[in-house]
Amino acid sequence: MLKVSIITVALNNKTFIADCIRSVIGQTYTNIEYIIVDGGSVDGTCDIIKSYNSNISIWISEPDKGIYDAMNKGITLATGDIIGFVHSDDMLNDKFVIAKIVDSFIAQNADAIYGDALIVKRDNINNIIRKWISGNFKKDCFKYGWAPPHLSFYVKKDIHNKYGFYRTNLKISADYEFMLRVLYLHDIKVNYLPIFIPRFRMGGTSTKSIYNILKSNYECYLAWKLNGISMPIYTIPLKLFSKLKQLINI
Repeated sequence: MLKVSIITVALNNKTFIADCIRSVIGQTYTNIEYIIVDGGSVDGTCDIIKSYNSNISIWISEPDKGIYDAMNKGITLATGDIIGFVHSDDMLNDKFVIAKIVDSFIAQNADAIYGDALIVKRDNINNIIRKWISGNFKKDCFKYGWAPPHLSFYVKKDIHNKYGFYRTNLKISADYEFMLRVLYLHDIKVNYLPIFIPRFRMGGTSTKSIYNILKSNYECYLAWKLNGISMPIYTIPLKLFSKLKQLINI
């Protein structure tokens, strides 16, 4: 029975973290190692985490060097066969998600599984703003602005051991760079699972300001450069256009 390590990174998020935790511990799949990496919260977040102590495998609270440093800490702590993330603002879409992911890993003998995502209002998780439908993977899709939602991306820990963790010198788009690295550069075996995996609240780091949107897309350009590959000039415009289409198709 494959063990799934689910990692939540958090910092001063007492408002939403209980929703996140309940979505993980309420899964029907039982072989889950749940890890929470808190960045030293002072707002009561740790008190909420403690109240779920019996359902959490490991949790730490200490300063970090940003979200990707915290994510790397979680990967280092993880002992599961499969690793996925559910950030503290967000949640798994339903209680069957992890069971379906594991079934897909087994059926497809995959190195990674990705799916779709729902983006919802921060104050009302039933108010859907965007439906992020990933579609089937083709390597060249990256050139046309494609990338799966990172919170739908589950990967064997062996892939991290072989190809590395998240680049902490990228502050917003290290998740994009990691997926580009393993899917485009190293051609790992990946399968699309057409279900909504995460439900995440609008207003994450990459979209909370015009500056962050610009920085995120600049870091996407750097992701290609860091891997020694050239990004076509049309990639970023098409990436932005794909998000607009998600809004239109609601």
